[in-house]
Amino acid sequence: MRIRLEHLEKGFDGVPVLRGIDFDDDVTTLAVIGPSGGGKSTLLRIVGGLIAPTDGTVEVDGERVDYDERALPSYRSQLGFVFQASGLFHHLSALENVALPLSVVHGVPEDQARERAADLLARFGLAAEEAKRPAQLSGGQQQRVAIARAVAASPKMLLLDEPTSALDPEYTNDVLDLIRDLKETGTRFIVVTHEMGFARRACDKVAFLHGGRLLEYGESARLFDHPATPELQRFLGKLLEWSIR
Repeated sequence: MRIRLEHLEKGFDGVPVLRGIDFDDDVTTLAVIGPSGGGKSTLLRIVGGLIAPTDGTVEVDGERVDYDERALPSYRSQLGFVFQASGLFHHLSALENVALPLSVVHGVPEDQARERAADLLARFGLAAEEAKRPAQLSGGQQQRVAIARAVAASPKMLLLDEPTSALDPEYTNDVLDLIRDLKETGTRFIVVTHEMGFARRACDKVAFLHGGRLLEYGESARLFDHPATPELQRFLGKLLEWSIR
């Protein structure tokens, strides 16, 4: 999925959040990293068609994204979304949470949607939990259900916005392992994350945002081993200061 951003800008109430971002690449697995408030989630939501840029353009596979609300549902249906909170329907079971969008949004017959949902939950280690509602699941299990829902329709790209930020460490590892496994099966994704080990080992490319600007982009190993800007050097230095070596 080729993504091209040209002079992308976004502000809220006159406060700039993204500043003149240019980008052009065929994205397979991309981690977006950087300090809080740097515009990472805003960028992901613009690419996903959830909010419109203030200025600039977004092209996906050579077609400009039209941010008119009448045109966006078709574009969004090609993508899968996972956010910090699972966003599951509290009154539905795990299986129903995965199956419902398939039948309602994508027009899959209900029996086929439920079969697909059951297969995914089994694949994600949740076969025994398919009848449970979100309140009966751990945080990690809820996020795995959310990921199953996001990939159920085989999206062209999965967009994940800090999917582990609200999880305990043991559940964080479960979710990161699942995302890494999706990569092995050919799922493309963009993930906003503060998990630097995951960004380095599971993502082919890394984008570093700072102060609303895209300061560095390239192969994961290069950015982590040889950061070119003082901003990335300081950012990684602070994160690694208290890490287990």
